[in-house]
Amino acid sequence: MQFIMFVCTDPGAPPPPADAPVDSVDTWVQRYDDGGQRTTGSALAPAAATKTVKVRDGGTVITDGPFAEAAEQIAGFDLLECADLDEACRIAARHPMAASGQIEVRALIDI
Repeated sequence: MQFIMFVCTDPGAPPPPADAPVDSVDTWVQRYDDGGQRTTGSALAPAAATKTVKVRDGGTVITDGPFAEAAEQIAGFDLLECADLDEACRIAARHPMAASGQIEVRALIDI
């Protein structure tokens, strides 16, 4: 099964304790690339560089910023190939950003 991980940061959150055992993102990426569970992923440009596009009443409306006001910002994504949601969540829990932000995991569905 395929899953997408949205890696979210909270710019106002305190950093994790200095003695917290946290791998680097590069180490996490290498581990799951080598293991075949991570198929692709990338960091994203800051939310300040976001455009939101809507079509309303036949017209296109483009606005600056993310689609919703939230403390958390999507900082990146990773696509995973896992046996099930539990495995995807275990991998997400090992992502370094899970210690100071949050990771949202969703299954991809065929349409």
